[in-house]
Amino acid sequence: MTAATTATAISTGPSPTLEELVDRLIDAIFGLDSTVQPRTSPARAIHEARRFRQTGELDQALNVFAEMDLSEGTEGETRWASAEFLDLARRRFGGEDAQLYRAGSGRAAVLTPLDEGTLEARAVLGLRWRPGKLVSRRSLRGLGPLTGRQVS
Repeated sequence: MTAATTATAISTGPSPTLEELVDRLIDAIFGLDSTVQPRTSPARAIHEARRFRQTGELDQALNVFAEMDLSEGTEGETRWASAEFLDLARRRFGGEDAQLYRAGSGRAAVLTPLDEGTLEARAVLGLRWRPGKLVSRRSLRGLGPLTGRQVS
């Protein structure tokens, strides 16, 4: 197998960002990797989030999206999860000065300003981030106001 063939075979999914790679490295060094838990299908997780939304528990519904793994999901499930996440985020953070960060298909975060140049992740979809993570505004491309933006 040539080097070009090997490179093509390896790069089948979206490349992780530098920050995600550093987070994985830190988790591995300090033993912070949680035990592997059985994964729920994206469709089942979306239905669970919708049940929470219907009962008015928007934070619980957003937590379902933070734990969701879309790597095995279909394109339709990814779009569905993104649309549901965006709807919930707008309901929960619509009155705040919230920003939407799009990191690719099925990967997004709702961020609110903490101080000059620092943002706090309040809700995430498809990222290794957790709510409460602090990030620099300068390091984010695809950042814009939560209202009026579409997630794909």
